[in-house]
Amino acid sequence: MEDMDHGDMPGMGGMSPPPLSSSMNGTTGMHGMHHKMVMHMTFFWGKNAEILFNGWPGTNTGMYVLALVIVFVLSFLIEWLSHCRLTKPGSLNVAAGLLRTFLHALRVGLAYIVMLAVMSFNVGVLLVAVAGHTLGFFFFASRIFNKPAAVTGSDLPPMSC
Repeated sequence: MEDMDHGDMPGMGGMSPPPLSSSMNGTTGMHGMHHKMVMHMTFFWGKNAEILFNGWPGTNTGMYVLALVIVFVLSFLIEWLSHCRLTKPGSLNVAAGLLRTFLHALRVGLAYIVMLAVMSFNVGVLLVAVAGHTLGFFFFASRIFNKPAAVTGSDLPPMSC
């Protein structure tokens, strides 16, 4: 039987993935030093991450905090879109239908962006995404701030799983 490295799968004949090119596995810093970014496949806690875009936020703490704020705001906005009423109840005209369609597309697009950010496996990103959804639900759907006679419902149906 052939010798196999730990990373090889049985029956793959010693095949291993090709090495990453220098443009994919890190960034070049000052004085030509090479900093390697690690791709995590399990949850981890730390500011050195890649969220949504290649190399962003990287090792910059300020950019990591900005990424967390963006994920929080997007999650909060998704909850607002899920519970807002921008059209009159019972509106059946074309403009109201187009507005509802646009709001649905916006909500789904933002939800996918938050999902991709959470797929960075960074615990901080997961926590702010959940916090944004939680706080958004508290403000827009818990009915703590609504008067009992207020119109309930929203322009959009619930998100389907």
